[in-house]
Amino acid sequence: MGICFSIEEQQSQQLQKQEQSPRSVKRNQVKVGHEKATSPNTPEKGVCSTPPTPRNVKDLRKSPGYSNVDIFTYEEMRLATKHFRPDLILGEGGFGIVYKGLIDDNVRLGYKNTQVAIKELNREGFQGDREWLAEVNYLGQLRHSNLVKLIGYCCEDEHRLLVYEYMASGNLETHLFRRVGSTLNWSRRMKIALDAAKGLAFLHGAERPVIYRDFKTSNILLDADFNAKLSDFGLAKDGPMGDQTHVSTRVMGTYGYAAPEYVMTGHLTSRSDVYGFGVVLLELLIGRRALDKSRPSREHNLVEWARPLLNHNKKLLRILDPRLEGQYSVKAVMKVAHLAYQCLSQNPKGRPLMSHVVGILENFQSNIENQEALLQSGGGSGLTLYEVPKDTPACESERRLPSRSEREPKVQQSKPGKGRSKSEPPNDCDLYPSPDLLL
Repeated sequence: MGICFSIEEQQSQQLQKQEQSPRSVKRNQVKVGHEKATSPNTPEKGVCSTPPTPRNVKDLRKSPGYSNVDIFTYEEMRLATKHFRPDLILGEGGFGIVYKGLIDDNVRLGYKNTQVAIKELNREGFQGDREWLAEVNYLGQLRHSNLVKLIGYCCEDEHRLLVYEYMASGNLETHLFRRVGSTLNWSRRMKIALDAAKGLAFLHGAERPVIYRDFKTSNILLDADFNAKLSDFGLAKDGPMGDQTHVSTRVMGTYGYAAPEYVMTGHLTSRSDVYGFGVVLLELLIGRRALDKSRPSREHNLVEWARPLLNHNKKLLRILDPRLEGQYSVKAVMKVAHLAYQCLSQNPKGRPLMSHVVGILENFQSNIENQEALLQSGGGSGLTLYEVPKDTPACESERRLPSRSEREPKVQQSKPGKGRSKSEPPNDCDLYPSPDLLL
């Protein structure tokens, strides 16, 4: 599961005091965005229920909960994880430990066998009831095929647990940077990008827009068929409504993914998520982390180093992930690179809407599927998928796939393949430790 963002204890205490004040209560009366319910047969549009939104754990315990979310006891969670057996641990982050579990008739009488991921809040960690409750509120109401499904939760005594659908292929970060021998091919990377874009577009298009605020590779989960879904809504925030242009808040997120204007001002908009999407798209293209201090100093920040090269064919092709060689046409790569360039604009208004991004990637995915169908109907071709034939006219040289020698820079300071960073991802932390800025 993705790693939730860390919060300093002192700030958490200050925020709890603010929430108890009349001013904070008034400010928090309107919470989670609601999407109009649609038919169950239209999952792409998403559905949600509309019960009153609990403002704190006490309210949640008094309310009947959400109709599509189960409430579990702590004993049931112990049974589902075989008493939190260590060999069932899937991962650990700022929120706590995530276990693989099974809920069946032995856990709850009459319950259909369901594989789940159970995330237990670390009571000594930086993240607390605020983030836990945000996950329950958002995922308890929002339903979409590209958002991870919240099956239930446990809120018993001091215990806080969340029960999600089990995502068999883990997260995108693991496949891109950690798993030895695991390579995502070009078409699969583009499909993951499209799925993630659909999830963001759904959140931004809700009746009360939702800003995800922590879009990164570790928060993109993959099922057994590598369909991508967004997880970890602990930092999600209601977007601006009516005449509001932005939401003012303390700056939270992950270094390397947070939009520059948000870091500088605390002004949050849906375009902040678009910037984060651009960073992930760049990681899919280049095969490098957003931040990697094991590389030469000018290459520490992926966006600062790579964005100026995205509009230059030869320079771009030299920095592409070498594991993708032979799987794409130059024309296709340039289109994706241009989209990433737009998403990473320093000017928020220069970034496209996520609905527009989805349209571009859907058209792109359709072309990929058509080419795959042609290859299959032709009985198998000697050409690598998406490779331009060698007899391409000279006037179309910009579409020719370069040889390895043409793609490699003359001076290599680090090998992009085997010399990949062994360092752990940068620690998530509060980017701008200041109290909430009120509108």
